[in-house]
Amino acid sequence: MADEEVAEFQRRLLMWISAALLIAGIALYWAWGIMYETWYPFTRENIGIYTVFVPLIGFGILGLLLYSRRPSPSQ
Repeated sequence: MADEEVAEFQRRLLMWISAALLIAGIALYWAWGIMYETWYPFTRENIGIYTVFVPLIGFGILGLLLYSRRPSPSQ
């Protein structure tokens, strides 16, 4: 019984961390766009922000997809 509670806590914690990564990636992109007055990060001068916010958003979405569903009960 305690192992199931620990597993559920870990799953929820990882889901919240993934949500925080997604929010951080979006917030970073918005803050960068406001500070530098450009919304297109794919130019040569702006590629540094691309290498930061894409992994944040990608790992956030991937984590949410992986940890949002409860595992099926094993018998």
